[in-house]
Amino acid sequence: MPTPPARTVPDADVPTGAEPTTDGDDACHTVAASPSGDRRRTDIPVLAVSGGLLTAFVLAALIAPTATGDVVNTIFTFVARWFGPLWQVLLLATFGVALWLGFSRYGKVRLGGSGARPEYGRFQWVAMIMSTLLAGGGVFFAAGEPVQHYVETPPYYEGVESGTRQATEAALSQSFAHWGFLAWAVLGTLASIVMIRGQERGMPLRPRTLLYPLLGERIRHSRLGAAVDIVCVIAVVAGTVGPIGFLGLQVSYGLSKVFGISGGYPVQLGVIVLLTVVAVLSVASGIDRGIQFFSRANIWLAVALMAVFLVLGSLGFVLDSFLGGLGQYAKDFVPLALNRGDHAWLGSWTVFFFGWFLGYGPLMSIFVARISKGRTVRDLVVSTAIIPPLATMFWFTVFGGTGIFLEQQHPGAVSGPLKAVGMDAAVISMAEQLPMGAVVAVALLLLTITFVVTTTDSMSYSIAAAGTKTGEPTRAVRAFWALLMGAAAAVLILVGDGGITALQSFIVVTAVPVGFIMLPTLWTAPRVAKEMAREQGLLPAEPSATAPEHARDAS
Repeated sequence: MPTPPARTVPDADVPTGAEPTTDGDDACHTVAASPSGDRRRTDIPVLAVSGGLLTAFVLAALIAPTATGDVVNTIFTFVARWFGPLWQVLLLATFGVALWLGFSRYGKVRLGGSGARPEYGRFQWVAMIMSTLLAGGGVFFAAGEPVQHYVETPPYYEGVESGTRQATEAALSQSFAHWGFLAWAVLGTLASIVMIRGQERGMPLRPRTLLYPLLGERIRHSRLGAAVDIVCVIAVVAGTVGPIGFLGLQVSYGLSKVFGISGGYPVQLGVIVLLTVVAVLSVASGIDRGIQFFSRANIWLAVALMAVFLVLGSLGFVLDSFLGGLGQYAKDFVPLALNRGDHAWLGSWTVFFFGWFLGYGPLMSIFVARISKGRTVRDLVVSTAIIPPLATMFWFTVFGGTGIFLEQQHPGAVSGPLKAVGMDAAVISMAEQLPMGAVVAVALLLLTITFVVTTTDSMSYSIAAAGTKTGEPTRAVRAFWALLMGAAAAVLILVGDGGITALQSFIVVTAVPVGFIMLPTLWTAPRVAKEMAREQGLLPAEPSATAPEHARDAS
């Protein structure tokens, strides 16, 4: 296992904004870290404001849950209606521009400079990327969402008869539209290219760096830069606390069904405390240890569980459904992405998911940029916007397709608990229908925990980086964010369904400013890719337009 990077501080002789002379992080000298150095590196105002706003929201939900939920839901309805179309276009455009960059002549551009080499092997790299996003939907939504769309046909596929092969393909196609190519593209392609380029120019791995190609060096110390960091941190914290809360609900329900343990708040709290402790230890150990370990474990356990479901369920049905659903998704790709038929339904599904992924975008781009130096642009696009979505769609088919198959064999076996309890009941109810159901259910719960641990620790790292002026985020700040998010989830679950519902709506609300931060990457990413291509000799050097003027000045 690679040795973790040494703690560093910037070289005082390097002017602010100067291009680093190394292939890695900003030019630096390795020194012993001190408490005062840690404080200088940490941006206390960003840490205090973002953490304070999260605490204020949690306290409001605890003191006045109904009023808080009503206010958030009112704002959510407005946001979903009027900003949803922008997000749908933005995600579709991001995927299109990313594909063009990856398979154009700019695809050979090496991120971090022509001499940079990958820090991680391809499997380790892709595993860390995949595990971070799949935590939210890997188990919680993968079984329940396709079954939900199968039982209640989505508006776009209105007229498809329920219970038919067409209904299965429509259900999977709609799920693919939410968790497929568009979701992954916005999380790790254009924004990561801009982020890595900014770091080459001496900028920190912070959300404000996304605006560096537009505003230049002044974004580093401006109030606008601080505001950008704060809103991006709040958005990703809201999006991460949600899966932690979902985990508590799902594991609690699973324990009650499998072992007869009463699934009350003490059990949910115990699960969240366990998750938080593991996440703190993981993020404190760094990317090269805890985060990488759990990412690899996630992938292998996920592959093993898929094999179990295929053997114990119906391999033929799943494979047929995957191909049919993928074909339907390809046929309806653009219309599904831009569908505006039923505003209420879109707000609960498509716009909700798109807002959630968009809110993750800036902080996820920090994490992807941190682990992707030395890769080419084509590598980044293929390994972020093509391979993981295809794997995710197959994953959803294995679980969701098996759920639909079991629902066909025993109507109500999966849809009944799904309707009565919610998404957290779908996967456990499905496991119960299979041979060795208790063993499968326990394995699913274990996988859910490891997935959410990976998202919590990787996002804690990224959030800490967003509040760090230079170098690596300190161990204390990384652990602080993991603890705070765990505590927030525990309190919101105590509030009840209203707390989790309010948080789900709040996720979409926070995506509004983030959407405008991500929007410029549609043209700044191609621009910086072109600059890097010229520097690396992949394009002819651009003639200097200022040469005649310099000559006149000299004369």
